[in-house]
Amino acid sequence: MTDPTPLHSRHRTVLPDWLALYYDRPIELTHGEGRHVWDAEGNRYLDFFGGILTTMTAHALPEVTKAVSEQAGRIIHSSTLYLNRPMIELAERIAALSGIPDARVFFTTSGTEANDTALLLATAYRRSNQILAMRNSYHGRSFSTVGITGNRGWSPTSLSPLQTYYVHGAVRSRGPFAHLDDAAFTAAAVADLEDVLGQARGGVAALIAEPVQGVGGFTSPPDGLYGAFREVLNRHGILWISDEVQTGWGRTGDNFWGWQAHAQSGPPDMLTFAKGIGNGMSIGGVVARAEVMNCLDSNSISTFGGSPVTMAAGLANLAYLLDHDLQGNARRVGGLLLERLRAIAAASPAVRDVRGRGLMAGLELTEPGTDRADPQAAAAVLEAARAGGLLIGKGGGHDTSVLRIAPPLSLTVAEAEEGAEILGQALRSIE
Repeated sequence: MTDPTPLHSRHRTVLPDWLALYYDRPIELTHGEGRHVWDAEGNRYLDFFGGILTTMTAHALPEVTKAVSEQAGRIIHSSTLYLNRPMIELAERIAALSGIPDARVFFTTSGTEANDTALLLATAYRRSNQILAMRNSYHGRSFSTVGITGNRGWSPTSLSPLQTYYVHGAVRSRGPFAHLDDAAFTAAAVADLEDVLGQARGGVAALIAEPVQGVGGFTSPPDGLYGAFREVLNRHGILWISDEVQTGWGRTGDNFWGWQAHAQSGPPDMLTFAKGIGNGMSIGGVVARAEVMNCLDSNSISTFGGSPVTMAAGLANLAYLLDHDLQGNARRVGGLLLERLRAIAAASPAVRDVRGRGLMAGLELTEPGTDRADPQAAAAVLEAARAGGLLIGKGGGHDTSVLRIAPPLSLTVAEAEEGAEILGQALRSIE
């Protein structure tokens, strides 16, 4: 067993102050298996956060580790300047699964870089730097993506190369439309979009939206809202970018992609992905209609995007996910988990709302009897859950505090029951 205190001291000495760590006494994770991880002190945890929704199938999945090892034994790196069989094979599979006609795929190393690329494509294609984004959103940490992030806790500068207009609609249970039924909510959000477009100068390049907001606290609009938006966008020639970094690959259970809950007006022009496809390996990317993807009139490459090793991991991970119907498992076990969480919340005055789809659930905490966010309670529950052997996440917008729950998609019924019980005990501990 290893005391993490000296490592924490070294972390603070050489890494940025703004690099967030969970827990008053941060932990070092040393290994994992299935849905469990162990820390340097030998403690075992049920992992309900998966390295921020990134360990999508399971820790130490044999099929993925074998693929990585075998590819590393052949060649680790080549760049996109050479033909790359694993990259082409994974691109073929993702293009076919995307639902976007005549799709092209460009691989990056992260979701931030994927969204950055999508913004480059949209602004070049439309010859405009104007972007529509959703309030409470998060799209990455680069200079361009913080400029379209509608969550002040994750947007450290107001400087941006883009002109961004923020639209209502992504948060169902708060804001000026929260009291409306779903149809009226959608109509009001569409009217707001029309009004915002009236403020823009000339052609807007794109709307970028997370079907379920991740960092914002797993909030989502009524099904069909982005499809209704798409009707407006089409009239103006504006592109739709679906940020699927957290919602892709079947995590929401009902759909393989989050955009499919809003599909009445067709697929997006682009979707971005990352996190879960690599099961921990650094993969991100953009899928776009060929006309949009091919609009750039200069050369480009990616040194590390499409690495043979990460592509081998992605192929093996995607095959496992499809062969074992993990989307179906997310729907079935996720539905059970949400039922348990709602039962727990009904007995807790600290929980204002339980929301989610599949294995993507959020518990919004407020000061009992009010709508005021309670970040201290969220931090206390996070600590209590860890002490009980459960790792979860947290998030929320400027006026919310949310516990984020997103286990690997292979979660079993027994593990869902166990995790819900630990979380219930953690909530009771703050009462």
